[in-house]
Amino acid sequence: MQQDAAPPPVRNWDPEIDDTLVCRAVRNETHDVKTFVFAPRNPCLFRFKPGQFITLELPIGGGIIHRSYTVSSSAARPHRLSITVKRVPGGPVSNWLHDTLKPGDTIRAVGPLGEFTPGETGTPRKFLFLSGGSGVTPLMSMTRTFDDLGEDHDIVFVHAARTPADIVFRRELDALTGPGRRLRVAHVCEGIGTESHWAGFTGRLSLPMLGMIAPDFKEREVYVCGPSPFMKAVRAFLEEGGFDMSRYHQESFNFEELTAELAAGEPAAPSAPAQVAAPTDGFRVEFAKTGKVFPCPPDMAVADAASAADVRVPTSCSRGMCGTCKTKLISGTVEMSHTGGIRKREIDQGLILLCCSRPTSDLVIER
Repeated sequence: MQQDAAPPPVRNWDPEIDDTLVCRAVRNETHDVKTFVFAPRNPCLFRFKPGQFITLELPIGGGIIHRSYTVSSSAARPHRLSITVKRVPGGPVSNWLHDTLKPGDTIRAVGPLGEFTPGETGTPRKFLFLSGGSGVTPLMSMTRTFDDLGEDHDIVFVHAARTPADIVFRRELDALTGPGRRLRVAHVCEGIGTESHWAGFTGRLSLPMLGMIAPDFKEREVYVCGPSPFMKAVRAFLEEGGFDMSRYHQESFNFEELTAELAAGEPAAPSAPAQVAAPTDGFRVEFAKTGKVFPCPPDMAVADAASAADVRVPTSCSRGMCGTCKTKLISGTVEMSHTGGIRKREIDQGLILLCCSRPTSDLVIER
């Protein structure tokens, strides 16, 4: 008897071929946090490492805004991909997503990208996840992935929030700590809010508190994500406690803070280098919309030269990865060394990433 031919394999999602995603569901996580679930427009699979992010291209205010969000879903469930977004007061992107995006709508995206990931594990490891606010999302993706794959890791997950009502994924995290699971969860809240019977930790995460939660923290591999003050404090008290910082991993750029600064009308400055001397000569760079003009030497990225000239532009990763600083080059030429934050067809259309583009002539840029 002749057998039917096997169906063709489902290809992996490739934004170079089709970058359109369809919103399939919107879920409320807290009073100001929502999860948006996406699927490819055509059948294909998302392949990513837990902890990575995608960059969305959003039609807001008559223009296009690029914003990156960490994937919060499990990498072991490739048919869907989700992001979890906190509403930022006055934030154009988070408010647009919360108020406008609904199931059936389509958006464009690039990714997944990013290096904040435990990578391939296999061998059981001891982890300590420390998250603050929306920094929970990459660590939640890691936890969900490990659970789906049955990875035998020993995980202590500590999440810091303002009040119990602000704890993202609270019920799911607590449910994952059932019998036979090697996951311990500790919620730390600055105040109890309206929850009079709060049984978790109260105050700010500190070395003494961490010692109570995870006495063996020096034996663990630490992953940290959250607002910069939170990560700075964690790093400081881990060093004070004698932790081997070679096993410390921290998200290197903070999309949440970028969003907040843009909402306040203050675009974030490049995260690296920390200090940039103002150039006195070089090629002429003009931002056509704002009328800003400044010099940029051939060995300096446009974003760095703009920052040194006190012309601030939105940028986050400073490595050509997230796509936040993507913009149109009206005239001139650049050398661009990116790490995936821009598609080939966008380059062909004249778009560049300011954080990793160095001028080879005078430039006019659509900003």
